[in-house]
Amino acid sequence: MGRTDLGPPDYRDMLPDAIKRNYGKWKYHEKVRAGVLKHVSETGDEVYTVRVGSPRLVSVDFIRDICDIADKYCDGHLRFTSRYNIEFITDNKSNVNGIIEEAERLGLPAGGTGNSISNIIHTQGWIHCHSAATDASGLVKAIMDEMHEYFTSMKLPAYVRIAVACCINMCGAVHCSDLAVVGVHRKPPRVDNEKVLAQCEIPTTIQSCPTGAIRRHPDPNVKSVVVREDLCMYCANCFTVCPAMPLADADGDGVAIYVGGKVSNARKPPMFSRMVVPFLPNNPPRWKEVVDVLKKIVEIYAKNAKQYERMGEWIERIGWEKFFGLTGIPFTDQHIDDFTHAVETYRTTTQFKW
Repeated sequence: MGRTDLGPPDYRDMLPDAIKRNYGKWKYHEKVRAGVLKHVSETGDEVYTVRVGSPRLVSVDFIRDICDIADKYCDGHLRFTSRYNIEFITDNKSNVNGIIEEAERLGLPAGGTGNSISNIIHTQGWIHCHSAATDASGLVKAIMDEMHEYFTSMKLPAYVRIAVACCINMCGAVHCSDLAVVGVHRKPPRVDNEKVLAQCEIPTTIQSCPTGAIRRHPDPNVKSVVVREDLCMYCANCFTVCPAMPLADADGDGVAIYVGGKVSNARKPPMFSRMVVPFLPNNPPRWKEVVDVLKKIVEIYAKNAKQYERMGEWIERIGWEKFFGLTGIPFTDQHIDDFTHAVETYRTTTQFKW
């Protein structure tokens, strides 16, 4: 197929031969063990996929190491998933154990398939995100250190996807994940009037605010802006276009926890996640408060949900009152606004009883 000067290379040029031969002919697949899938074609061909967990930020040396494994066992082919897993694809069953062993020597555990926790999708965090209210890579590392047993096994009722977003702009898939951690600011931007004049375009800064909280300074002699705190949603959009309005605050920033989202259309339609913990503090490097809450939710879900029941489906079946009761998470007035438009999944009427 001809190449053009626009767009990436054609994906078909990079498929393993076994995939090319059986493209569109797959009959079924099996979950051989945690991290290993077997796909069977109508032609009788078998392809094995070995999935291992990977960090999001990697070095060139790391990439060379995994490419060496792919060269040795997979004819030079590998795949990165949207949740930062690495998949090695081979049509030779005898290669599976060798791939797993060599990946584990690099510290990459096999898992994340079937009824398990997948690798966590996350945003940039403190590494280089200008609007971050929490770290992403460090928080994900702390979470997965505690959740490791659920990644390398398939003992959960169903698949559990976790996402981390370092601010409420939510570059990660937090709105549609079973469990999600969202960084939250709690204080409005601090306006430096002198820097606004030197660094910012005032009309653009005003228009950047989704809630109309930014207005021109009431004194016409002051070329700056003011922030209406009652309208501010702490999203840091203004800081994106105007660096003279920093939002980060070591004492006020932290995270919120959401549960119950999913993209899958199986059994029930896709679901949005809902807030269950309005705020937990940033306590790096282990984020103990956050990790403890997440692990407790997963353990209670594992104990009480039916087989193949996603977390949101389980909560919908038992009711939110029982969910809060089982997890011991306090229900506060901070939950009410979040659920205003969720009448179908939360009892927000006057008949709501706790």
